[in-house]
Amino acid sequence: MSMIRVVWGTGSAPTAMASYDAALAAAGVENYNLVSVSSVVPAGVDVEAVGTAPDLGPVGERLTVVEARATTTGPGRASAALAWSQSIDDGPGLFYETAGEMDREAVERRVREGLEAGQELRDWTFNDPNVVVESSQAESGTYTTALVLAVYGESEPIL
Repeated sequence: MSMIRVVWGTGSAPTAMASYDAALAAAGVENYNLVSVSSVVPAGVDVEAVGTAPDLGPVGERLTVVEARATTTGPGRASAALAWSQSIDDGPGLFYETAGEMDREAVERRVREGLEAGQELRDWTFNDPNVVVESSQAESGTYTTALVLAVYGESEPIL
């Protein structure tokens, strides 16, 4: 695994699933099968916030991700946040995610609180946290999804 890329996007559509697909497209990962994992960053791996993913391999392959995702119907606000921090000296780290129908400030506060709680459970010395928040207002009659993903490496064959 070369790196973990943090990507994000929002999308609106007439159905919840279509808005999720549109948000995945905005993040550049719409053509992969996502497999969610918990929130540990392996030692020695760089984490980089890139916004939109580059080409990560053939269509239909599996991507391992940590996912923060919220979907709402209008009028409403969907917000998602992902925070991470790695231990000093290139050691392991943590991702924490939260999402819901709340404003940017609330989702950021919650994800920072969660990350801090997770750090307290471990006997590691952490660097300062990083946070990405994605938020969007849904128009009446549509669904909107906001998401932030940590994408581990590149795609792998699913079969």
